[in-house]
Formats: sequence, structure tokens, C-alpha cells
Amino acid sequence: MNIIRTEIPDVLIFEPKVFGDSRGFFFESFNKKIFDEAVNRNVEFVQDNHSLSAKGVLRGLHYQIEPFAQGKLVRCIEGEVFDVAVDIRDGSPTYGKWVGVVLSADNHRQLWIPEGFAHGFLTLSEQAQFVYKTTNYYHPQSDRGIIWNDPDINIQWPSIDVPVNLSEKDKVQPSLKNIVKV
Repeated sequence: MNIIRTEIPDVLIFEPKVFGDSRGFFFESFNKKIFDEAVNRNVEFVQDNHSLSAKGVLRGLHYQIEPFAQGKLVRCIEGEVFDVAVDIRDGSPTYGKWVGVVLSADNHRQLWIPEGFAHGFLTLSEQAQFVYKTTNYYHPQSDRGIIWNDPDINIQWPSIDVPVNLSEKDKVQPSLKNIVKV
């Protein structure tokens, strides 16, 4: 497993060694020992989520407040997405900064997004299946978000040939300036 550091030190890309031949491929998608060593702590995942999205669907930017904050290990198992993590940890030297990574069924990469980050993704392919492990259960009363196009964050979303498709909830999320700090 190749571990790639990003501009935000706590956000990591995990790139597996893929063994392929005429029959297909094999790779180890998760190894707790390697993962815990990379993030420098013991992480327990308690919930797996799976979504299917059409091209142009943008989900996010989502997070949960304490004590229900979630760390997420995310990957795309069909298609391609542009995945984003935004640091919203109060007092962090990278507060308000973002990291964006293309995750695809072809590159097999995973992104670790620790607690204290907002997360979102834009579907780049005709459709994408996206899966993620979380460190805490979904708690509706703790669910929060940030508007996807907040000018203070200034995420450079890739251009695509269809309009961005948002849920009603994501269309009305507050700006970073107006969120509850975590």
C-alpha cells in the first residue's frame, strides 16, 4: 500500500498495489495495521455507506458535529469522482483549506478524511458508485453542511458538460463563516 501525503497533513491518499492479469485484478483494499500506522492512531470503523450518482451529482459538503463527528475512508468502485475534504477544525493551521483528489474504479485510490473535515464529491463519469467507511454512526441531529461553492473556500471543482445536480438540502447550506465550528 502506497500512502500519499496531501497538502493537509491529516488527509491521506491510500493507493493499493494492484495485481492484474488476463483474468482481472486483485488488491488489498483495507489493512487495519497499515491504516492505523499511517494515521498514527487506532481507528474503528462502525458503518459502511454506498451511493450511486449520475454525472454532475454533487454531494456535500457534509460533516457531523461532536460528539458524533465522523472520520471517513472513501473510494469509488465504479466510475470517477472528484472528492474533496475541507478542514473545519477550529484553530487548525489549515482551517478553511481543501484537498481535492480524483478517485476512480481505475486508480483504486482511497481518501482518508479525519473527523473535523467537511466532505463532498462531484460525479465526473456517467455514473459512479461510491463507498465509505465511517468512524461514527449517522446521527441526523448532528448532520451539518457547508455550501459547495463557498467563495471563501474556493474549491476548484472540475468543469463537466452537464449542470451540477444538488439535493434540496445541499442547495441551502450555510457558508463556512456561518457554521458551528468543530
